[in-house]
Amino acid sequence: MATRDAYGEALLELGKKRKDIVVLDADLSGSTKTGKFAKAFPERFFNIGIAEQDMIGTAAGLALAGKLPFASTFAVFETGRAWEQVRQTICYSNLNVKLVATHGGISVGEDGASHQATEDIALMRVLPNMTVIVPSDGNETKQVINAISEYYGPVYVRLGREKVPMVMPDHYEFKIGKAYVFHIGKDVNIVATGIMVSKALEASKILNNEGIDVGVINMSTLKPLDTEILLKAAKASALIITAEEHSIIGGLGSAVTEFLSESHPISIHRMGLKDAFGCSGRPEELLKYYGLTPEDITKTIKIALKK
Repeated sequence: MATRDAYGEALLELGKKRKDIVVLDADLSGSTKTGKFAKAFPERFFNIGIAEQDMIGTAAGLALAGKLPFASTFAVFETGRAWEQVRQTICYSNLNVKLVATHGGISVGEDGASHQATEDIALMRVLPNMTVIVPSDGNETKQVINAISEYYGPVYVRLGREKVPMVMPDHYEFKIGKAYVFHIGKDVNIVATGIMVSKALEASKILNNEGIDVGVINMSTLKPLDTEILLKAAKASALIITAEEHSIIGGLGSAVTEFLSESHPISIHRMGLKDAFGCSGRPEELLKYYGLTPEDITKTIKIALKK
């Protein structure tokens, strides 16, 4: 299931329960899946058009009027084109606006670098008052949308275009700021987010079968970071691998490195885009091109452990 599809379903269900929820979109409701809410509640849906900065300002105004706005468009536009408005009108005033962006990362595919947000997490992480979340699958996405509706303050949720495997167990309960531990490894621990959680699980299975004890942690909340779990993983193993569909500058890898360098220095290898833009291609081709497949993770771990 694509996480954007899960968002559309969760938003529709929330709309039935809460009359204060309003939804804004920048003429992309078919792609962001906010169209489901629009069809059911046309009086609470606002298509601002291709005017992302206006969408953010309008969302801020609705929040001040007592509404709970969810504002959606592609990640590259929500965080890039409207960054000043997010900073000045939402974060500076600590308004209760939920920014839920779709089409994050290189798995957007053939649309190419102009539509592939690989800097969005960095742009949102740096803003005071902003919470940053990247769900791993459809089930977690639905829980995230419900959780942020009960949380006061600015939130950025990054979703994807493509269908991804369901990786979170049935008993899982999402909590803002809490990571989920599949397993703490004695040799290495992979801290992953978004679509890279499923890739990390595949890599861990391969390596565990070869006698290398590999743990996997789903760090779905990147801000605030679950430092307690990170510290536990770092003390248990000799190596930390971070895996993200984002630049290694300013994203998950940076967040993990920043914390552990001050609290428990350890060997860390960051996997993601290395100071590069995306390019056009099918999602799986791009993940291979940028070294983000399960095979790339296993190869990286073996090399790093030897060092």
